[in-house]
Amino acid sequence: MAAGTGDRFEGKQGLVLGVANKRSIAWGIAKRLADEGAQLAFTFQGERIEKNVRELADSISSPLVTECDVRSDEDVARVFSQVADAFGGGLDVVVHSVAFAAAEDLEGRFTDTPRDRFWLALDVSAYSLVSCARAAEPLMEARGGGSIVTMTYLGGERAVPHYNVMGVAKSALDASVRYLAWDLGQKNIRVNAISAGPVRTLAARSIAGFTTMEALVEERAPLHRHIDADDVGAAAAYLLSDEARNLTATTLYVDSGYHAMGM
Repeated sequence: MAAGTGDRFEGKQGLVLGVANKRSIAWGIAKRLADEGAQLAFTFQGERIEKNVRELADSISSPLVTECDVRSDEDVARVFSQVADAFGGGLDVVVHSVAFAAAEDLEGRFTDTPRDRFWLALDVSAYSLVSCARAAEPLMEARGGGSIVTMTYLGGERAVPHYNVMGVAKSALDASVRYLAWDLGQKNIRVNAISAGPVRTLAARSIAGFTTMEALVEERAPLHRHIDADDVGAAAAYLLSDEARNLTATTLYVDSGYHAMGM
């Protein structure tokens, strides 16, 4: 357990979407929450990563691991029904770490993004937060409130070469966080985002020029160092905890200060 954190999530139950392997940001968050007492359910996308997710979930005695296609309203409804069954009808925490864009759209020009793959990126990377928040709402309301955290990136605010359509999707995600926070705040449900610097994950490897992004952060960020999934886990644990009970509609930057620099 991290020093000085205690058991902030003792008795809390959460759902984590987006773990692919032990290097995933979602796993860094899940591990931190579990270390502090949370009981967690997990989703996975596709047979290719199922084994990895099940092994990681087993390591923290997860009561539920289930497949979820976030592009299907029926699948999302099924998952949250299973979560309700596993957790006695309630839910305290949702970690949304889901994003996708076709590899070819992260290499060339954004201008050349075809219509179908544009909507694919926005559906998976942004609308999935909306559908999950809607499904989580009654479960969190049953607990007197809850907290949702999603993962964004600076490419949603500024043009980052090769980030392309994923940047547009992150921009839509950022706006969705604010509107969801307004809608759900009256039920004591908080919605926040973490904007992380470059982390070596399975998803990151598909971005052309990722090593250049890493080098620029190290050179130009005030702290001149990289971040890792554990750093994001610590920040997410704060946002999801009762210590942040008056913090919503906010983006927390975990990027060694890179976002503040002009050049």
